[in-house]
Amino acid sequence: QVQLVESGGGLVQPGGSLRLSCAASGSIFIFNTMGWYRQAPGKERELVAVIVSGGRTNYADSVKGRFTISRDNAKSTLYLQMNSLEPEDTAVYYCNVKIILPGTVYDYWGQGTQVTVSS
Repeated sequence: QVQLVESGGGLVQPGGSLRLSCAASGSIFIFNTMGWYRQAPGKERELVAVIVSGGRTNYADSVKGRFTISRDNAKSTLYLQMNSLEPEDTAVYYCNVKIILPGTVYDYWGQGTQVTVSS
């Protein structure tokens, strides 16, 4: 069973920065993709950024140039560096990992961490 524990959320003023962390149980080499999603009140959960096993990254258009996803294999930890935060970035942020096998995808989620951007 994979366990994911997020941290780093909080209240920040517009223009500020936060770094989210997602600590995974066990080695992260088994994960095909690792990513961050977010869900704002009244909205559907959306992909923010993803990193695949080969190191390629992909970002939502709304965060390109402001957010950076990275991982530390030795620490089994995924990060999301968020700069130039805007009120529209306010949401609960979730860590997600996927293990993709022939015919099956195992999907694991963290408990979420709240990010609030407000003056």
